[in-house]
Amino acid sequence: MASKKKDVSLQVIISNQEQWEETLSSKGLLVVDVYQAWCGPCKTAVSLFRKIKNELGDDLLQFAVAEADSIDVLEKYRGKCEPTFLFFAGGELVAVVRGANAPLLQKTIIDQLEAEKKVLNQGLDRKVVKDEALLEEEDETSPIPSQAEDDELFPSGKSYTVAIIKPDAVAHGKTDEIIMKIQEAGFEILANEEKTMTELEARDFYQHRAGEVYTDSMVQKSVKGPCLMMILSKENAVQEWRELMGPTDPTIAQTSAPDSLRSLFAKSILQNAVHGSSNINHATEKIKFIFGDIDLEGNISGKFS
Repeated sequence: MASKKKDVSLQVIISNQEQWEETLSSKGLLVVDVYQAWCGPCKTAVSLFRKIKNELGDDLLQFAVAEADSIDVLEKYRGKCEPTFLFFAGGELVAVVRGANAPLLQKTIIDQLEAEKKVLNQGLDRKVVKDEALLEEEDETSPIPSQAEDDELFPSGKSYTVAIIKPDAVAHGKTDEIIMKIQEAGFEILANEEKTMTELEARDFYQHRAGEVYTDSMVQKSVKGPCLMMILSKENAVQEWRELMGPTDPTIAQTSAPDSLRSLFAKSILQNAVHGSSNINHATEKIKFIFGDIDLEGNISGKFS
């Protein structure tokens, strides 16, 4: 019984919208374990949180559990079984950690607490993020704009997307295997270029994710060595390529999409083998970014087509 009382006192229980708004208004860093009634909060994280709280002894650090089923703003987290930890400061989202990854949780808590102290004590700007996984889901389910909007680049009746085999997969000699999987899935490779991006190019490439928690790490991984950039063609190319890639996190891909490229070739969420455009607008932008004003009407073929 004593252990249960400690758990309750360590983590504030948020069970409705009013409590959510009140808790988020508190000063300092708030770490929220988002859960659903049918599976409950992440029990394995409690001992880690208690250890960190005891070691730091900092009143600016608070922990909470929030039931997604009863809080309107957490609606998009319903129906998910993976532990999700949201980090709030000043009522704004500053970091997200998925899974009971103790080293990552500890590092994120320490880093975000230090960052919030600088905001409070030195007046620095707070770095706000968006939940990358939710944004990807929105991209995947959002209506795809009519190709008529991109007639100049995308010839009528054809669909294109950008595909990149990342430096980690190239370095591990997986390029040929991935290309074989791409072709087996019915894609035509219209153009390809092997390139090592500079840091400036990588930051420009990922500018739509500026400020997100993993962006700097993604940029650094992108400049470690050569990657293979391709233009793929197939009916519904954007969506088909995203399905072939699989979920961003390879641990999720291995259970939910075992035949996907990330399940087969990824090493981690940051070394996840491949990249693809999230919608036709992004595909258009990235094709121009990588290949310039390429004439897709001419069916330009690379060495793999």
